[in-house]
Amino acid sequence: MKIGLEVHVQLPTRSKMFCSCPTTDAPAPNTHVCPVCLGMPGSRPVLNRQALVYGIMLAKMLGCKVADTTWFSRKTYFYPDMSKSVQITQYDHPIGEGGVVYLNGKKPIRITRIHLEEDPGKTRRTAEGSSLVDYNRSGIPLAEIVTEPDIASPEEAREFLAQLIADIKHTIDIPDDGERSIRCDCNISVGKERCEVKNVTGLKNAERALRYEMVRQIKILKAGGKIERETRAFDEERGITYSARKKEFEADYGYIDEPDLGIFRIKELVDSVSIKESPAKMTQRLSSQYGIDEKKAKQLVSTSVNLAQFFEKVASAYGTQEAVRWVIGPVTANWKRFEERGGGTEAVLAVLGKFADGTITDTECTIELKSVMTGESAAEAAAQTDDLEKIISGYLDANPQIVEDYRKGNKKAANSVIGHVMKSTGGKYSSSDIVEAVTRIVESRI
Repeated sequence: MKIGLEVHVQLPTRSKMFCSCPTTDAPAPNTHVCPVCLGMPGSRPVLNRQALVYGIMLAKMLGCKVADTTWFSRKTYFYPDMSKSVQITQYDHPIGEGGVVYLNGKKPIRITRIHLEEDPGKTRRTAEGSSLVDYNRSGIPLAEIVTEPDIASPEEAREFLAQLIADIKHTIDIPDDGERSIRCDCNISVGKERCEVKNVTGLKNAERALRYEMVRQIKILKAGGKIERETRAFDEERGITYSARKKEFEADYGYIDEPDLGIFRIKELVDSVSIKESPAKMTQRLSSQYGIDEKKAKQLVSTSVNLAQFFEKVASAYGTQEAVRWVIGPVTANWKRFEERGGGTEAVLAVLGKFADGTITDTECTIELKSVMTGESAAEAAAQTDDLEKIISGYLDANPQIVEDYRKGNKKAANSVIGHVMKSTGGKYSSSDIVEAVTRIVESRI
């Protein structure tokens, strides 16, 4: 089985790709439109520079070779959601080519290309069975990331998408405000011919669509049938794919160079654009540089890149062992509330400094950390910590085999303690507090 993905990313610009219409949510259908994004006769597009910058940033993040010159093409597009019957996109000179993303730092997923284009509008079905078109989305800048068919299963596709989306959001600061979307076209072949499932949104739906399509194709081939190359759609409610139209080939699109935009010489701009370290690369670096388990490194980064950076600060000040003990423990457990409060990490670092120089004990350090990070009084934090530790210690005293199994490498042995505490406390403590406390106390007994 081979799976390749085409990931469409709406870029977080304030205006559309080739005009000044806003990209924010519109008050009503067809209100954020103008002659340019509707393709009226006599209108001329002007490239949004920030969209170009975002494309360069993503190309660099994907490890692509970024071209010194680039230009746009017209793609014949005879569908009602593109009113001018062509889509301005990139064809033979995309913004980047030949990249690679390492899934979990190991398996290479080759990136064929990343190119820029404009989004079409939306077609909406009415209760009466007719179709209406809303062109507010038409012209919003898109980056399309195309992979080689290097993905081996629907589960792996979901895992890859999760990693890629996290890296994309971090690289170009896409906000989680509901106004932006990342959509995916899923190409899958079980035999020789492939089918494309268009416009799938969400990690779960991508996996569901691919799994259904995998089973459908296998059944056809086992029955002696032939897979027809086609474009299919995914019905989220029924969890099935269905035929939308016969799959076009490149020649069907009638690409020609876009005469109104010309050639862009971007080498100087490319050289000036820098990007942040992606979450995936940070995870691998933390694991390698500090010698910590990859799962712990991933936990740090997925919780918050700021948390991962604080881990490095603590490791630099007090050593990796103390950073693992405190940051991956009680600091991580309370980090969400800490960020919501807008706390400063210097106060947290000061508490760890007191433990490092022997001023406070480990229990006192845990209490002070929780107090500083959550805003609770020291007395409240101490009372909660004492009660929680008593419950955990009592259960471990009654079940000593748990510590022995954990010592032998069975980390799941602690799950029974976590389950017992959650059940007996009835939601009094957060799950992160319970997991942190159980891990700390079990490991202290080894």
